[in-house]
Amino acid sequence: MSSPEAPAAARALSSGFGRLVVLVYVVFAVSAGVRAVFQVVTKFDEAPVSFSLSALAALIYLLAAVAIIRGAARTAMAAVVVELVGVVGVGALSFAVTEWFPEASVWSHFGSGYGYVPLVLPVIGLVYLLKRRSDRTAAHGGGFT
Repeated sequence: MSSPEAPAAARALSSGFGRLVVLVYVVFAVSAGVRAVFQVVTKFDEAPVSFSLSALAALIYLLAAVAIIRGAARTAMAAVVVELVGVVGVGALSFAVTEWFPEASVWSHFGSGYGYVPLVLPVIGLVYLLKRRSDRTAAHGGGFT
């Protein structure tokens, strides 16, 4: 059962600038997801690591968007941290072990194929979530819900 504060928390987290953050996460979830499904279905054997990582990225983008919409700040924070670690790790690996990435993934080369938005988005997401947490702490004496 949810508390009376749950709808207010969801509204607070996904309002204002949060709406733009959610919109970008949804767009990336859909674009990366559709691309990954197509690649997995039609040519998975050509670049299984790349295509699997793109599918994982899409799921993480979706999780972050849903968590922000629902006001689940801890889940959103975890998703965004995993996303940042993923894009930095995969970005570095894609330069170091090029044979694993015969085709680009969303996160390869730090998201260069998507205008580096995959690298910038989790930073913006983290700043936004941390700012919301500090605002909430200052206003209510509480942290993440």
